[in-house]
Amino acid sequence: TPGNSGGPLVNLDREVLGVVNSGGGDNIAFAISAALVDRVASAIVEDGEYDHPFVGVGLVDVTSSVARANDLERPRGLLVTSVAEGVPAADVLRGSDDTTRVDGFRVPTGGDVVLSVGEKTVNSPRELLSYLELNASPGESVEFTILRDGEERTVSVELVSREGFQSSGR
Repeated sequence: TPGNSGGPLVNLDREVLGVVNSGGGDNIAFAISAALVDRVASAIVEDGEYDHPFVGVGLVDVTSSVARANDLERPRGLLVTSVAEGVPAADVLRGSDDTTRVDGFRVPTGGDVVLSVGEKTVNSPRELLSYLELNASPGESVEFTILRDGEERTVSVELVSREGFQSSGR
C-alpha cells in the first residue's frame, strides 16, 4: 500500500526498530532489523560490500512427524536434509539419507539435528539464519550443538561467503 514501502519502523518511544523493506497490504509492513541494517550498512561503507555467512546446508523444522520418523523424543531443532559439496560443513554435518512415510507424508530421515548455534537454541531455519547474519562472518567457525545417532555433541562449522560460493558455480 502507498506509504508502506521504505523508511524506518519506530516504536512509541521513537526508537528505530528496523527499516521497512516491503508492504504486505492492509497497513502491514515487513522490516529488516535495525541491528542487521547497521551491520550491513557499516560493512558497505567500510569495505564497499557485505559478505553474508553461509553454512551450505538444507534444513527442515523437526515437526512431530519428523521427530517420529527419526525416533526423537520430541520435536525440536532442525533436521539437516542436505549438505552442499565444497563447503566446510560437508566434512562436519550429515544430511538426511532416506525418507519414510508418516501419516501418508514422506519425511526425511537419517540426518543430524541442529539444536543450537552458539548459545542460541534454533527451531526454524529463519532463527539459524538470523543468528548467523547478526553474529558471524565468512571464514569464522561457529559451534553447533547437534543430535547424531541419539547423542548430543558440539561440532565446529566453518562458514563461507554466500556470494563467493554461489558465484563459483557450486
